[in-house]
Amino acid sequence: MTVFAAAQRSQGETVLPSVEARRACRNGMASTTAGVANGFVQGNLAILPEKLAGAFHRFCQLNPKPCPIIGMSDVGDPSIPALGLDLDIRTDVPRYRVWRDGEVADEPTDIMKYWRDDLVSFVLGCSFSFEEALMDEGLPIRHIEHNVRVPMYRTNIACSPSGPFAGPMVVSMRPFKPAHAIRAVQITSRFPSVHGAPVHLGHPHSIGIKDIAKPDYGDPVPVAADEIPVFWACGVTPQAVIANARLPFAITHAPGLMLVTDLRNKQLAVL
Repeated sequence: MTVFAAAQRSQGETVLPSVEARRACRNGMASTTAGVANGFVQGNLAILPEKLAGAFHRFCQLNPKPCPIIGMSDVGDPSIPALGLDLDIRTDVPRYRVWRDGEVADEPTDIMKYWRDDLVSFVLGCSFSFEEALMDEGLPIRHIEHNVRVPMYRTNIACSPSGPFAGPMVVSMRPFKPAHAIRAVQITSRFPSVHGAPVHLGHPHSIGIKDIAKPDYGDPVPVAADEIPVFWACGVTPQAVIANARLPFAITHAPGLMLVTDLRNKQLAVL
């Protein structure tokens, strides 16, 4: 039995894998969620004071590829019932980042002591959701094979600004053989609410990535000689923007350690 299945399971209780994952987080699980609760949507997290929430919402609307909103809380409310009836945004992410003046000040496993009544939570679509569809088609996912976090990179692709929110798009990378890369484009195009089709294929220098072996977030993965790197817009983009804006206070997830929701990946697919 996995740590997720074991976490707070009541005798005879039938629990969704997504609920098991969140319960595991409440009990201290703090590892990558790639491949966890297959079939269920995972999300990136950005928590901001109410006075900045409107500008950030507009930023997401202007930049739907990296920042597709799949859920949003009421002011001061740690629940988002549309994503999970028992969900508590303060405890249900494996690891958080607390930002002060654009710098990471803490990386706790819960944010109870940082919670405030003026905070608004945004949950953004995550590429882990379309990975299920890729694997169903037999496409290998390198970071899952190696049990590491997906590699992510800051690029020279500028996001459309809104208020203090401006900065570079972050991308995630998965290597594929050319035929698989073409199929990956076709498959992920059906999932616009979790980043959709790639933003770049091939040599990364043209999007400002100097060394593919040195990601800005996550872990490096090998790219074979007969493979090409494929890059998708990434929900870690708000973290690059928060750093760029030097916001006095914000909270995000730690890259690669996501919120698992009760939404089903198949709900997000379009024909």
